[in-house]
Amino acid sequence: MFAQDKPEQVSPERARANFGRPVVLAADDVRMFPDAPAGFDKSSTNGLAGRIEVFEYDSTVTGTRRKAVVYLPPNYSSDKKHPVLYLLHGIAGNEWEWKGYVHADAVVDNLINDGKSVPMIIVMPNGRALAEDRVPAQDKIYSPENSGGFAKFERDLLDCLIPAIQAKYSASTNREQRAIAGLSMGGGQALNFGLTHLDTFAWVAGFSSAPNTKPSAELVPDPATTRAQLKLLYLSCGNKDGLISVSQGVHVYLKQQNVPHIWNVDDHTHDRETWASNLYYFAQRIFR
Repeated sequence: MFAQDKPEQVSPERARANFGRPVVLAADDVRMFPDAPAGFDKSSTNGLAGRIEVFEYDSTVTGTRRKAVVYLPPNYSSDKKHPVLYLLHGIAGNEWEWKGYVHADAVVDNLINDGKSVPMIIVMPNGRALAEDRVPAQDKIYSPENSGGFAKFERDLLDCLIPAIQAKYSASTNREQRAIAGLSMGGGQALNFGLTHLDTFAWVAGFSSAPNTKPSAELVPDPATTRAQLKLLYLSCGNKDGLISVSQGVHVYLKQQNVPHIWNVDDHTHDRETWASNLYYFAQRIFR
């Protein structure tokens, strides 16, 4: 049985041990794409660059004022509406992980400059919806309180952050112009929130999704509706990642239910290289 086929009650010790699970690959657990080209995640020296802003909004979930990092594409203008990608971090990260560690802004800058990606706003929030949302001490990373904050982020995202982004920026309000993706814990969030709110998101991606991912039958209770509404579902994981069984379980269920999706298994562990590379491929395919 795949790990995500039933909800897990995971202790901190078990959560750490999950990364060391044996990897068993099926025949279709293979690469869909080659390695991203050299320099794809490096800041361009001869192209336009987007800009980064820190955005603050009021949360009714936490009762606090929260922060997100926002990427505005080159030539961003209030004269047109832009599609929006919500990009979620991992269990030990915060709103800076995608920019500071994965270099998401450089990845998308290069794609836009090369004409391979639609110019988009990227919102990188703090997915830990707690009044105290700083990254906890190392011995508290896998605590129930920290993990619980990621589940609470669903309402924070839908009820507070998205409306605040649309009030501040020239962001499209059309579901077909809104995407959600994440890495590890954020990958589980992206699948949990995106697939169960197809009235809000048309493009969904989970990169190396963690065991917080809901059972597949809860993610896709009505395959026909999912097929009709979803523009793209993208799953990826490294073939040396002990968490791969989570994504494998989702992939197998989707195949059984004839729900179209991309399943990319590269040669990585649970690392930034796989997240940057899969963002590179996902960002080229959305909003078209």
